[in-house]
Amino acid sequence: MPEVGSRSVVVDSDARPVAVIEVTGVRVVPLAQVDLAHVVDEGEGDTSVAEWRAGHERFWHSAETRAALDDPDFTVDDTTPAVLERFRLLTALRPAE
Repeated sequence: MPEVGSRSVVVDSDARPVAVIEVTGVRVVPLAQVDLAHVVDEGEGDTSVAEWRAGHERFWHSAETRAALDDPDFTVDDTTPAVLERFRLLTALRPAE
């Protein structure tokens, strides 16, 4: 579980460090209570909670995610706890050339 004040390195899809962030807030809410402010602030371009949830459910219910979790029946519903993390960028790192 993320903790406010903790710092971590963010890596890209090639495992290269790209940033250092600091957690500024953490909320755990049922999936049905994810709000539009969180959706918009996540920065993935979603403009409604329904759009955000549909995209995330496609990922969570994908064969790849279920395989990574070693649970072929993994699913989420309105009551599934969602960890909503806020952070600030401390340092942008240049990718290795």
